[in-house]
Amino acid sequence: MSDLSAIPWEALAPFILAGFFAQLVDSALGMGFGVIGNSMLVLLGLPPAAASSVTHTVEGFTSGVSGAAHALQRNVDWMLFARLVVPGIAGGLCGVWALSHLSLGILRPVLLVYFAAIGIYLIWRGARRPQAYRRMRAVGIMGFLAGFLDSFGGAWGPVTTGSLIAQGMTPRMAVGTVNAAEFFVTVTVLSAFIGSIGFPAFALAASGLLIGGVIASPIGALVTRRASGKNLTQWIGGVMIGLSLWGLVALAFAPIPLFARM
Repeated sequence: MSDLSAIPWEALAPFILAGFFAQLVDSALGMGFGVIGNSMLVLLGLPPAAASSVTHTVEGFTSGVSGAAHALQRNVDWMLFARLVVPGIAGGLCGVWALSHLSLGILRPVLLVYFAAIGIYLIWRGARRPQAYRRMRAVGIMGFLAGFLDSFGGAWGPVTTGSLIAQGMTPRMAVGTVNAAEFFVTVTVLSAFIGSIGFPAFALAASGLLIGGVIASPIGALVTRRASGKNLTQWIGGVMIGLSLWGLVALAFAPIPLFARM
């Protein structure tokens, strides 16, 4: 039997809280773990490269727990899941290759402006037009692009969740389906990165982030199921605008440790 008193809980606690907060937002709103987790790890003292590695590693596990929690809450449209996950995996593999061989830095500011535009639209729409489920268009193309861009810094959630809700999908089903598909895309991207650059271990930070994330996943899924479509739409819009502003500040003030490039 393991000795729990031997675990450095004092040192682990900040990372558990970081993982809990990042995954609570991600599981409830379908986006944010990568950006929030990475930024909080940098704030806690990890070098940016180490923070990114830890975040991607832990996200492979927390996205699986989150996807299962959303499935149990019946937040997943399995037909849409099937249309989303295969192109997402293909896009993720292409993104890892492109990141290793091409210079595509211009994509990040363009993507951040897109996030802000969709976020503003969702806040406007959530207050004025009720969401009604209908068949989504261009899901395969969207999944491929989201998977491709995810390898550049965690774009899967904002691209897919924001775009699906902007088309008119029920927010609860959009968040749940995106979370369920995210596990397969994240594991694919992580495996490709490990194969190309190796696997550094940062046990303390990764363990804390994982513990907090696993605890938060079912809570976030429950919030998604219980929240109204109007509130979810506006919350998601607000998070997208926040992520966009955070990323733009990171690009402008890279020397400031709090705003780490990702």
